[in-house]
Amino acid sequence: MLIKKTSRWTLSENEATPESVYRQRRDILKKLGITLVGMPIAAKANAGLFDAFTGSKKELKDARRALTTQTSQYSDKQLALTPESKILQYNNFYEFGTDKSDPAARAANFTTNPWNIEVGGLVNKPLTLGYEDIFSSFSLEERIYRLRCVEAWSMNIPWIGFPLAALLKKADPKNSAKYVAFETLYDPEQMPGQASRRLGGGIDYPYVEGLRLDEAMHPLTLLSVGLYGKTLAPQNGAPIRLVVPWKYGFKSIKSIVKITLTDKQPPTTWNLLAPQEYGFYANVNPTVDHPRWSQASERFIGEGSLFSSRRQPTKMFNGYAEEVASLYKGMDLRKNY
Repeated sequence: MLIKKTSRWTLSENEATPESVYRQRRDILKKLGITLVGMPIAAKANAGLFDAFTGSKKELKDARRALTTQTSQYSDKQLALTPESKILQYNNFYEFGTDKSDPAARAANFTTNPWNIEVGGLVNKPLTLGYEDIFSSFSLEERIYRLRCVEAWSMNIPWIGFPLAALLKKADPKNSAKYVAFETLYDPEQMPGQASRRLGGGIDYPYVEGLRLDEAMHPLTLLSVGLYGKTLAPQNGAPIRLVVPWKYGFKSIKSIVKITLTDKQPPTTWNLLAPQEYGFYANVNPTVDHPRWSQASERFIGEGSLFSSRRQPTKMFNGYAEEVASLYKGMDLRKNY
């Protein structure tokens, strides 16, 4: 049973933009001679010039299943949702290629059955969960979170999932545990970016990420199994991914197969690849620029007017400062970026 809960950080879902608004924008913009300038991209990323307005017109395979929901009224009416069609076709998932359209095209036949998640390391009760175990073991809820990419674009997404803390409590962390490490599936046959350094952005796979234990146990930190009322599509990190809404999107690791508690700060993929650009913490901070572009503003993808994807000011901790700022009290957030 999916239970929706209203919290201060949730956003209104009743202003979702119809997919039809987004059709044919590429042709319209070209005819009008309009270009996008200053569009930031991460190292080796390739954000198509008009990708902020339109996705591929190719019909993509959709094997997602619907998740039963209970209706609930969200009161925090701030921003419209990003249309589901955009979320499905505008992705960073280098295991399937570096272009925004690559994951949807190349992950169409990605198999997530069977799927197991191992939880181990400094825990008293190591465990392995199958995919279906998740639905019988945890109460799911829908949370509308902002997603802020380090490339300075953002979305609002209605995630479905459960707090990571609920899973970690089942494993019973030892007192010596200080960090939580995550690992993505390594399967070059299904994930062509893992088989080719050129296609996969020069990353050494499998993709790894990490949080401090207190960050992982925070009630905002979510393990997501779906969005827009359905299970996750492969390009969005099926069958289960992390969502940490106050951090840049690359922290929200996709297609997780292993969670390990440790007493040492774990390695993280983008920090290994370019430590001067991507820190371990990766907290959204408008006052700390990326070395190659400003983080003071962002392109919000999803509004309903013809020329959407307007720029808007970036919020400290992506708008979740009230909930999470205390985690970093006394820390130098310019040094610990």
